[in-house]
Amino acid sequence: MNSNRFAPSYVPLERLPVPRPVDRIPFIKNDCKGKVVLDLGAMDETAYAAKQGHGTWLHEEIAEVAAQVMGMDISSLVPPDGLRTGKNSAIHPGNIMQLGAWLNSRDFSPDIIVAGEIVEHLENPLMFLKGMKAIDRLQGKTLILTTPNATALHNCLIGLLSRESTHHDHLCIFSYKTLYTLCSRSGFAGWEIVPYVARFTEMKERNTGFRHVLVSVGEKVINGLEWLCPMMGFGYIVKIRI
Repeated sequence: MNSNRFAPSYVPLERLPVPRPVDRIPFIKNDCKGKVVLDLGAMDETAYAAKQGHGTWLHEEIAEVAAQVMGMDISSLVPPDGLRTGKNSAIHPGNIMQLGAWLNSRDFSPDIIVAGEIVEHLENPLMFLKGMKAIDRLQGKTLILTTPNATALHNCLIGLLSRESTHHDHLCIFSYKTLYTLCSRSGFAGWEIVPYVARFTEMKERNTGFRHVLVSVGEKVINGLEWLCPMMGFGYIVKIRI
């Protein structure tokens, strides 16, 4: 990870060195193999009830390969004494904006911190990232955050039809440059930004027969276009050295 490899000049037509997109969950799992992981926003309320055992709940998938996973989530679904999610994993209640105090109250030192699809929900993403940088216990550790892409192919296409796909809890949406700016202003030691491809897993599970085939073909077409135009990937993975 090297923040000095490319520094954008922020002019409208500059070419950005965006790599080919990857598959989000396998990419994160690979980095978490054998590691002690802190999973922020681990509950993923839309996933916990519907995605267990389907290979699409990030917390569950990380726990398959990590040595230990401690999740943190403010969700009311997490009981006060925590929720055991596997033989080596659990989720405990907590506010990520108070992460330093939460960590200081526990005998836990992670190798990797994962923040999957959460930064777009925060009122102040820059304050959150600066706060992580200020936590002594996290110095030199790796932070992996993921977030939807403002210039994603599906956003551009449905925009032509005066439509937008945004969750009601999303307060912001990021592009390559805004993510670079967040990392720079947070004072991190280094980072890399990699796009990830669209996966229409839920849509495929809801449909059968011809509709299922249609969704599957549509996913492959979009993935091909994302490979050709990486800046139109479904979202971004940002791998950061704190």
